[in-house]
Amino acid sequence: MENVIEMTTRRVRAEDKRIINNKAVDVNQLVPIKYTWAWEYYLDACANHWMPQEVSMQRDIEQWKSGMFTEDEERVIKRVLGFFTTADTLVANNLVLAVYKHISAPECRQYLLRQAFEEAIHTHSYQYIPQSLGMDEGEMYNMYREVPSIHAKDEFEARLTVDLLRPDFETESFEGRQKLLDNLIGYSAIMEGIFFYSSFVMLLSFGRTNRLPGTCEQTQYILRDESMHLNFGLDLINAIKEENPDIWTSEFREQAVAKIRQGVKLEIQFGTDCLPNGLLGLTHQMIDDYIKYVADRRLEKLGLPKQYETRNPFPWMSEIIDLRKEKNFFETRVTEYRTGGTLEWD
Repeated sequence: MENVIEMTTRRVRAEDKRIINNKAVDVNQLVPIKYTWAWEYYLDACANHWMPQEVSMQRDIEQWKSGMFTEDEERVIKRVLGFFTTADTLVANNLVLAVYKHISAPECRQYLLRQAFEEAIHTHSYQYIPQSLGMDEGEMYNMYREVPSIHAKDEFEARLTVDLLRPDFETESFEGRQKLLDNLIGYSAIMEGIFFYSSFVMLLSFGRTNRLPGTCEQTQYILRDESMHLNFGLDLINAIKEENPDIWTSEFREQAVAKIRQGVKLEIQFGTDCLPNGLLGLTHQMIDDYIKYVADRRLEKLGLPKQYETRNPFPWMSEIIDLRKEKNFFETRVTEYRTGGTLEWD
């Protein structure tokens, strides 16, 4: 992409814009907007703005300190938070360092910038929650190195970023465009579309029993954000496919299905690791079915054949995704509170 601004009398036309490899159009010019769907994602995301400090953690701290959680319950909470502490950082690094520079549509870039900011908010939240609860931060932030099932998921994603970070990577070639698409499928359909969702179910199940209300409120906001990230990513993939039909070969489609199936296996292993005995009304089979259910939805939206045909064992998740921040926030927020880092345990 050229860094020098050229003197010209040519005006940008919407019909000349392309998602990638748009050398003919100045990437600095948002208007005229061609990809209205991307601009709508940006506007919706801005309307959903929130910050972790808005949410009181006082009741969570009281409950955590009381010893009301069993050893298995504490294991679930720590494993899910341990995965999340670095997962959103991986997504943000992939967006900022690898993907952004290869997307040439300003409308899409606008949303990617907003998404990167939201990933930072999520990372902030996953610092705010363990700190508020007085968890061992060394343990939480090193789980991706020390817990095999978390390491396997993060390593799966990190590998997808490597090729895009190479100095000679470009998207003009057939191979380059396929590698970009492979990266987007790995992060949108698998990381944000599969790896996050069983964790959301497990953590939000505590909220359904009136436990960890502050943690679950933040998780609800994050789930809503991630639902938008997921859908934008899949729409971006489909737009690139439409403008570059040559890269959507039968061989590539088979590879994409195989990669999603691999992601499902990794997530099932993580779910088993978190729930060795089952709890909160959750069983291994329910988590297994849910992972396969959401995987089929991701495959279907990409125009790929469904693989599992399972039913959704958690219909209540759909209601949470549709959460309205204003209603939830004012129902749960207290008039005055201190942030988790300043709260005293004794």
